[in-house]
Parts: sequence; structure tokens; C-alpha cells
Amino acid sequence: MSYRTTASGATTRLMSEMKALRKEKWIHFEDDDSGTLNILKWRFGLMVINSDSAFNGGYFRAEMVFSDEYPYQPPKFRFLIPITHPNIYPDGQLCISILHTPGEDLMSGEQASERWSPLQGAESVLRSVLLLLDDPEINSPANVDAGVLYRDHREDYNKKARETVERSKRDIPPDFEMPVSFEEKPPPKAENDDDFWAESDEEFDFGGSDTGDDDEMQDFEDEEEGSEDDDDDSNSKQ
Repeated sequence: MSYRTTASGATTRLMSEMKALRKEKWIHFEDDDSGTLNILKWRFGLMVINSDSAFNGGYFRAEMVFSDEYPYQPPKFRFLIPITHPNIYPDGQLCISILHTPGEDLMSGEQASERWSPLQGAESVLRSVLLLLDDPEINSPANVDAGVLYRDHREDYNKKARETVERSKRDIPPDFEMPVSFEEKPPPKAENDDDFWAESDEEFDFGGSDTGDDDEMQDFEDEEEGSEDDDDDSNSKQ
């Protein structure tokens, strides 16, 4: 796989972040199929596998663009498929605090802790996007009509979401298997476990004997009694 990179601190950090994200099941990088990647411009599919979500089963192509100033400046994010959602603009960009430049904004009322900071990362953005899909902020919508639809006509909104999901499935790469769950499969059952735990009339013998223990205890008590008798005889002679 070849990389077109720039000589900056952003490159090193982004390669590290991408390496970690490749282990996640909810994202699929397009360079896995094409074999090339511009490290400052990611294209990928975000997957929603959540039975409680209106977008369950969706494979949403998206793009993130980073500058040489990353991580001191936030990346840009946009979906590459139209999505009817209160916080998604018609061009696919999002209205989400974590993508706003660092610092407090008195005009919007956003606290600095809600906005971008160098402590954030690409994974933080992507997880926030997935959460926003299921929990829109309708008080400051990017798409007013979608906000009204979500608030007043939820069933119609969910219907549009399902239509979007079906349309998104056309973008699933031919050789890519869509996950049905993000939970790890349980490890295979070890052989002969049942035999090991099966009930048996035989008792475990760890090298000891209850009968031997009783005999030793009796010998010890006899010796103690004999010692006491010798002491009594000695005292009587004095």
C-alpha cells in the first residue's frame, strides 16, 4: 500500500490513529479496496449496527479532510450520500460542536469543552457522528425541514431513514461482508469439558488418607497421656 504524505507532525499522528481504527468493525476504509491512500484525506464507510436505530444496517460513505495543523485544528467531515437528518446539511457536512475550532464561542453559547481540542482525535469525531445520527440536536438544526419532521412526524422521519439505509447498501464493496453485530464471538468450547465436570462416584485422592490421619491423631493423644503420667510419678517421688 502506498501513501502520499506531507512532512508534518499531522502525518505521524494520523497514521497512528488510522492503524487503531482499522481494528474497528464499524468503519471500512476505501483504500483497503483501491490500495492507495492520501493520509490527509480519508474516505470510508461508517456502519450503523443497532436495532434501536432508525439507520440500522446503513453503510454510509463519508470523507474526512485534515490539514497540516492537525490536531491543533479540527478535521472536516461530510457524508457522501444524501441523508435526511436535522444536523446534516444538503452537501453532507455536519453541524456538530466537536468539529468547531477550539475555544469558547459566545455567539453560539458553546463551551470550549464541547468544541474541538488537540486532545480529541478522528475516532472521537466518528463516534460523535454515529451518536448524532440517533440523537439529533433539533434546537439548532442544519436542516430545518428534517428537524420538524423528526419532532412532529417521527414515523415519516423513520421511513425516510430506512429508505436512506437501503440506498446506502448499494455502496457496500462487492467483497466486503457487512457485520451483523459488533460483539465479539464467544471462544470455541473446549473439548471434553463435560467429561471433566461430570459427576462421579469416585472421590479425588490428593495423597492423604482420612484413616491414616485418625491413627496419627490417636498416637499423638496416647503420647500426650504417657507424658502426663511420667510427670505425675516424678512429682510424687519428690
